[in-house]
Amino acid sequence: MTAEEIKKNVEKALEEIRPFLVTDGGDITLVGIENNIVKVQLLGACVDCSVNQMTLTNGVEATIKRYAPQIEKVIEISKKH
Repeated sequence: MTAEEIKKNVEKALEEIRPFLVTDGGDITLVGIENNIVKVQLLGACVDCSVNQMTLTNGVEATIKRYAPQIEKVIEISKKH
């Protein structure tokens, strides 16, 4: 699978999980993919949510791995001001 195909699959995975995050007042955006590690940014209510790491691992990472099995992990990147 090419880097572009992996990115498209990751985006599809994020589209699948996004409605659940939006329902709770949050969102997620893809920052980048490097060495089979996906970097995402949580937005809105997800930033301060006490269970965002659980959501990231059990929801986001699991969904992304279904679409792109070569992804090793997903990490959250905080927005820099």
